[in-house]
Amino acid sequence: MLGSARWERGGADPVELRPDGRVLLDGDLLFVIDRVGRVANDDYDPYAVLLPDGQLVGNGDVSLGRIGVTNASPPGGVEAWLAVLPDGKVVYFDTDGERSAGGQWQGCNGPVLRTCTLATQLLAVSSYRGTRSGVGIGVGVGVGVGVGF
Repeated sequence: MLGSARWERGGADPVELRPDGRVLLDGDLLFVIDRVGRVANDDYDPYAVLLPDGQLVGNGDVSLGRIGVTNASPPGGVEAWLAVLPDGKVVYFDTDGERSAGGQWQGCNGPVLRTCTLATQLLAVSSYRGTRSGVGIGVGVGVGVGVGF
């Protein structure tokens, strides 16, 4: 489930997944994913867990969406808002069905694909929460988040 992968995001800083589960944004640690779907922030404090049914739950039982192998829905949503296609391309879907490109993962083959989808979801949720709340505590590179990393 873990492996080496890299997400080239066009004009944004690249994301790297390391075999030890560390996820880096332009070389800075964002969070760590373990083999059973637990996520810790950059201080190694618990942040979220991916449950067997695909629910992604944060601290305080906060919904962070639902994760499939190649797609994910937003917190409280049922329709996919992003997909990581088998060739690694990231596609975002807005509420009216329009699609937009989000770069491409390299190395997300086999079981690593779901881990890439999870990492993509975590970054999307952090950006979504930062945009909705106007809060921008961050990782030093502009990814806003209301809680956690």
